[in-house]
Amino acid sequence: MKGRGGAGGGMQGGMANLMRQANQLQMKMKKAQEELATREYSGTSGGGAVTVTVKGENQIIGLKINEDVMKSGDVEMLQDLILTAANDALKKAKETASSEMEKLTGGMNFPGL
Repeated sequence: MKGRGGAGGGMQGGMANLMRQANQLQMKMKKAQEELATREYSGTSGGGAVTVTVKGENQIIGLKINEDVMKSGDVEMLQDLILTAANDALKKAKETASSEMEKLTGGMNFPGL
């Protein structure tokens, strides 16, 4: 009987340890997500003619357009440059977030992250 109780206690202790580790990982991931949301990422297009800056939470916070681009008067080109720069910045933010989460999870895929 003692052997069974000892084995059962070990299983419970292992489960408690696993739950503690899961909670620690969850707290680390939440902290990392909060930190990533405050980071800024810049994307450029047209050889630096347009620069868009975003926060990690996918919010555009800055837009710079070189004066020479404005002088051309080509609205469609300007629109394309802005879209390209914005998508570049958002891609950098997403890639950084994925990389940081992968470091925490060891490459394991968790739904919703």
